[in-house]
Amino acid sequence: MTRPNHGLASFFLFLAISGWLCAQEPLKPLRTDTPPVIDGNLEEALWREAPFVTGYKTFIPDFGLEMVEKTFAYMAYDSENLYFAFRCLDSQPEKIKASIANRDTIRPDDWICINLDSFNDHQALYALYVNPLGIQADSIFAGGVEDHSADLVWYSAGRLNDQGYTVEVRIPFKSIRFAGKERVEMAVIFERRISRRSEQGTYPALSADQGYFFLTQMKPMIFHDIKNYTLLELLPAFTWSQKHSHQEGALTREKDQRDLSLTAKYGISPRLILDATYNPDFSQVESDAGQVDVNLRYDLFFLEKRPFFLEGHENFNIAGSNEFLNHIVHTRTIVDPRAGVKLTGKLGRKDTIASIFALDESPRFEDESDLTGNYAKFSILRYKRSLKDDSYLGAVYTGRDLNDRFNRVLGSDGQIRINPSSVMQYHGFFSTTKVAGDAAAVDGNALHLGYQYDTRKLGLRAGVDNISQDFQTLTGYLTRGGITQVGGAVTPHFYPHGKLIRKVTAILSSYQLRDHYDNLNESHNGLSFSLVMWRNTRLSLTYLLANEVYRAQRFDTNALMFQGSSQITKQFYIKLTYRGGRSIYYSEDPYQGRGNRGTATFIFQPSENFNETFSLVYSDFHRSADSAKIYDYTILRNKFTYQMNKYLFFRAIIEYNTYYKRLLTDLLASFTYIPGTVVQLGYGNLFEKLEWVEGEYRPSTHFLEIKRGLFFKVSYLWRF
Repeated sequence: MTRPNHGLASFFLFLAISGWLCAQEPLKPLRTDTPPVIDGNLEEALWREAPFVTGYKTFIPDFGLEMVEKTFAYMAYDSENLYFAFRCLDSQPEKIKASIANRDTIRPDDWICINLDSFNDHQALYALYVNPLGIQADSIFAGGVEDHSADLVWYSAGRLNDQGYTVEVRIPFKSIRFAGKERVEMAVIFERRISRRSEQGTYPALSADQGYFFLTQMKPMIFHDIKNYTLLELLPAFTWSQKHSHQEGALTREKDQRDLSLTAKYGISPRLILDATYNPDFSQVESDAGQVDVNLRYDLFFLEKRPFFLEGHENFNIAGSNEFLNHIVHTRTIVDPRAGVKLTGKLGRKDTIASIFALDESPRFEDESDLTGNYAKFSILRYKRSLKDDSYLGAVYTGRDLNDRFNRVLGSDGQIRINPSSVMQYHGFFSTTKVAGDAAAVDGNALHLGYQYDTRKLGLRAGVDNISQDFQTLTGYLTRGGITQVGGAVTPHFYPHGKLIRKVTAILSSYQLRDHYDNLNESHNGLSFSLVMWRNTRLSLTYLLANEVYRAQRFDTNALMFQGSSQITKQFYIKLTYRGGRSIYYSEDPYQGRGNRGTATFIFQPSENFNETFSLVYSDFHRSADSAKIYDYTILRNKFTYQMNKYLFFRAIIEYNTYYKRLLTDLLASFTYIPGTVVQLGYGNLFEKLEWVEGEYRPSTHFLEIKRGLFFKVSYLWRF
């Protein structure tokens, strides 16, 4: 009989308890009086003294594996800034994917990310990305949505070397919201992506039982004696534009336009911000990629880009958003605001508030054309009470008033964490709307109850939605009302042992819908398989067995769908999508047909500074009754970008639309020191295949210049 070795058992118990205590211990960055120079060089004494973490574990493609390449993250701070440094080792440094690119365009690269929950309340986080050359991207994650429109003021630098790369970051406390005076508690997850390996890892490691629920797996981080300050920002912007348009056979110069805007930000406290604006401008001038705009059931969606509306934007996300009610607050519905005020932030540790009042000069609907010159008044109020983990209860009020016409929505939403792997979500909104003249107000509602489960091996989604026929939101984005839907999806994950295929995911989904306008049923059933492979390659194949109700008829919408993308080499990336099958022609007299939709994107990057992106968008429709082609629609677009350095780039775009027979050219020079401090000069033309003959425009085989434009924009962010 062997006697137990109590001494050895005690030793291992001691190690286990020590490891558990270490895992619970918050991070304590080094307090310094000598701030580092943000140049990507980690030779300063500060980084030899600062505490660091390592031992990153993967969560993509699989959970809990040691990352092949080592990463070290260092932490420090002073009274005004957070400092981070990263030493990212790589056994094949020549294969590191990096580019000198425009801000927010680095997602295909290798990068590090600081996921920072600045209140440590599990409700939202800043995601600050930096590639090996110091180029930034940032976003805010809240309510299950990552919003990439965020633009924070922070500083970074990166350097490639023969061992990998290094990165330094400075985050001013003025740029983030936090609570506390003597002691400030935040939370963090450090993340690294290695593009060619299709691999992402974190410290601390994400649990296989909690899946991708970042907010409940953050590591606390403690700071002391942060300087109390009063934030004051002024952002004046001036835009001058000169336009020519073709009128009665001649290209005629229009009156020059000069626009002046001003946005101000005042920090009532580090966690509560008051914003005000006059004639708010867009954060940048850009030529949006063309989209197919024919045969649409609902309007295209456009992202918010105006700085005034972006502060606290994430607080308006709602639990249980879906393809029908995507946003209850979508500030692009405020089309041409003359002025606005906004209050966002926290009233206490658990209480979040976000409110907007704005005056809009632009009528949105034809029945408002007789009210031109009046202002539509937008009133929006959002409140959230955080509970344990990432659970919360929320309330929303939105209103749009124009003389005697109005739309008001009041309701509640929330998320309740049942256990580490699953959450319940709900929302319930009630609207009252009066649209014109003597029409009586109508009431409606939108209700959702959903369940979400996510682990390494299995994902589950289930939910029920009901949107009444008379529910409307003129401050949100609603694609369809008068429906009840119930359904869900099962998503098992498999992890082959081979090196080529890293992960296999199957998705079996079924959603059944009742259209209350026509008292007909819809069915949407899908089976999908997707692969995560080496070299950032992803492939997905889906078969959809479905039908759709439109104008009292049920149409087949069975389809086969494919998506694929791959970083084939360090210089060449490709992405393809395709959908082919049965479809509907949306019109007053709809009919059944077949259609194809596809996109192809090719990115060529011969150097760190130069990028060429060629894209093709194609759509067609054939009527089933006689196989007649109703339309085909192709958009060809080529974009050339030369990024001279992290601040200055030159861009040229050529786009041809075969449906409208339009050729667009767009030239832009842009200098951005920090978000808000911008100088831009742009020039563009629009050509159509027309000619002026005998007092009218007629189709032609030659291009005629229809429009020409030149603009200059300058803005400067003053921080006091």
